[in-house]
Amino acid sequence: MESIQQEPLAADNSPQSSTTGFLDRFFKLSAHKTSIKTEMIAGLTTFVTMSYIMFLNPIIMSKTGMPFDGLFLATCIGAAIACIFMGLYANWPIGLAPGMGLNAFFTFTVVLEMNYSWEIALGAVFWSGCLFVLMSVTRLREWMLDSIPLSLRLAMTAGVGLFLGFIGLRFTGLIVPNPDNVVALADLTHFGFGKFGPEAPALGLLSFLLIAILSYRRVFGSVIIGIGLTTAIAFLMSAVLPYEFFAVSVDWAPASGFVSWPEGGLVAVPDFAAIEPIYMKLDLMGALDVALIPVIITFLFVNIFDTAGTLMGVAQRANLQDENGKIEGLSKSLKADSISSVLGTAFGCPPVTSYVESAAGVSVGGRTGLTAVVIGLMFLLGLFLLPLAQMLPGFAVDGALIYVAMLMMGSLAAIDWEDMTEFAPAIMTTIMMPLTFSIANGIAVGFITYTALKLFTGKSSQISNGVWVLTALFVAKFIFLP
Repeated sequence: MESIQQEPLAADNSPQSSTTGFLDRFFKLSAHKTSIKTEMIAGLTTFVTMSYIMFLNPIIMSKTGMPFDGLFLATCIGAAIACIFMGLYANWPIGLAPGMGLNAFFTFTVVLEMNYSWEIALGAVFWSGCLFVLMSVTRLREWMLDSIPLSLRLAMTAGVGLFLGFIGLRFTGLIVPNPDNVVALADLTHFGFGKFGPEAPALGLLSFLLIAILSYRRVFGSVIIGIGLTTAIAFLMSAVLPYEFFAVSVDWAPASGFVSWPEGGLVAVPDFAAIEPIYMKLDLMGALDVALIPVIITFLFVNIFDTAGTLMGVAQRANLQDENGKIEGLSKSLKADSISSVLGTAFGCPPVTSYVESAAGVSVGGRTGLTAVVIGLMFLLGLFLLPLAQMLPGFAVDGALIYVAMLMMGSLAAIDWEDMTEFAPAIMTTIMMPLTFSIANGIAVGFITYTALKLFTGKSSQISNGVWVLTALFVAKFIFLP
């Protein structure tokens, strides 16, 4: 018996056990009833489910004129820093990365529609991040979360999802411009080269269907598998079919085929010089233009409500609540998220936010910040996958964009469909985002609709002071800044 008792004592003095003991104490693994192995599996699980952002964010953001290679590196670095910071500071099992929807708003509304430079747009992201930090360290956070009605918060998420879905359908080529009906269904038999690269509407639809089916069947890494299978099909088509099969609708076309294998393989040592054109290029003074106030507010709103909803949802699944129902560490996690948004602008990232895919890691046992640190380290390894990102055809990746959009629109299910004064503003918020091609306009119309309906139906007492103030600002915006 004595020898049996001495063996673990000897093991405790080994370097491995010292490391294990340090990690256990730092992340409070035992207190959360988890282990290093479980946390590592959870981190890998979350990373696989959200790794699509490495490929989607550069595709969307590059439409602003920012270099694709630099954006890929920025996405990986920004996500890695945010995840590791979340893990070390807040000790939460949350993965963070540039936000879907926020990157679309950055690209298509602020830069392409409002004609601001991407440098000024990054400055707007910086100032919205600073406001988020201010709210996270004061009681403004509670005021904001409590003053905005639940129906509008849910509608913001759904509206951003519908906005993303519309963009995904356009990028895949499934819908095309139509002079009579604005948009129309594309020719699904079309395979060729367009303004943004290879076009294959049928394969874009296939990518979405594969991802949706695999996800429904709870296949691990369904998004990446769906993108990979679609890319493989396109690669085989490029190898088997004659080059003349692929119609050319632009002046350029790659001589190597429809989808080609990278010359140096799928992995390469990252060239950090590629990030230099966008590193620390944000224009802080240019972003102080009064016309950008609605943009800054929109970045702030979407970020804070998306973050708060994700954090509280994941906290519930991870059982991070005490006996009184209070969420332990929520304040720190919000601070980590908001600070990450500010830091990300240095690398050229849109607002960095918490990902709901973190629930995947929690479902397999992730309970502490070690999970988040593992996610961050995996994003650092992703830096070596730039050739793979360059190879993936847009239509394959855009199938994931449509899939994410469908998930976000699911928030509409929680709206009170029995109360016109609740669901009508939510619907207006949701549909106006894609139809005006502006998340900011959708939010503004939603607030004005909500206030008007409550006021003239005898429910003015339900309008919070925050909603009154914001409605007045949005009305002033439409009058003075049309």
